[in-house]
Amino acid sequence: MLTLFRLLSRCPLRVLHVFGSILGWLTWWGSPTYRRRFRENVTQAGLPWARVRPAIAAAGQMVMELPWLWMRPADRPFGDRVTWTRSELIHEAYAAGRGVIFLTPHLGSFEVTAQSYAELFGPRHGPLTVLYRPARKAAIRPIVDGGRQRPGLATAPATLAGVRQMIRALRQGQAVGLLPDQVPPEGLGVWAPFFGRPAYTMTLAARLAQQTGARVLLTWGERLPRGRGYLVHVSALDEPLPEAGEDQAQSAAAQINQAMERLILQCPQQYLWGYHRYKEPRQDPQFQAGAR
Repeated sequence: MLTLFRLLSRCPLRVLHVFGSILGWLTWWGSPTYRRRFRENVTQAGLPWARVRPAIAAAGQMVMELPWLWMRPADRPFGDRVTWTRSELIHEAYAAGRGVIFLTPHLGSFEVTAQSYAELFGPRHGPLTVLYRPARKAAIRPIVDGGRQRPGLATAPATLAGVRQMIRALRQGQAVGLLPDQVPPEGLGVWAPFFGRPAYTMTLAARLAQQTGARVLLTWGERLPRGRGYLVHVSALDEPLPEAGEDQAQSAAAQINQAMERLILQCPQQYLWGYHRYKEPRQDPQFQAGAR
């Protein structure tokens, strides 16, 4: 597996995206469950099929670009392959001195967003800390670990200890990154509307902001056509999150879900519509002792 990743990493990005498009469609036709969930999520969002159909290929492109991202030598910068919009928001957030929370949905290339951040902002502002769960398959674990343990990136385990690590990073004026449309373990979320349907939504993002005073920014990496690279979009929440309190968890989660919806609607053809967003949360013993 490692040898295959190394060989693929030498392919031009445009070639990997062509292979990825094929993979995306093979997955679509090979999995009735995936097709059903994909269509149900699109219908729930009220979007026309023609607008989201390219997301089938984009899901495969997301997979096939990983060798190019993970196996890239640390001394080979992205350069003009990644462009950031409204990066002044990041500088303004750091000027406040309270750390930055980046929220990114399963949209476009979220891997390139983190790696490009580490390259551009890590040397000056410290590493970006992200929650990390080791790969289940032992064969790919060294690849995943190596791809995410890069200069300017820090990983925190998906445990209570990892949450404390993120809090420390924010209090030191550093940044953390979260995928807020990822279903959290039972006890670490609330049910809040997502495209009009209740979805179990993490409360961690809002709690980190409330406990540390960190600035919340929204980011996502747009995959440009023909392998030309990526455009990372940065924006701010329309309104500040509510103050801390158990009765505010629901409204904070709903606000974050609405923010994710707005990002997704900017480019629904690159969202992972096949992700099981509305599933029941799993039980995780590592969190249960302090979840409530």
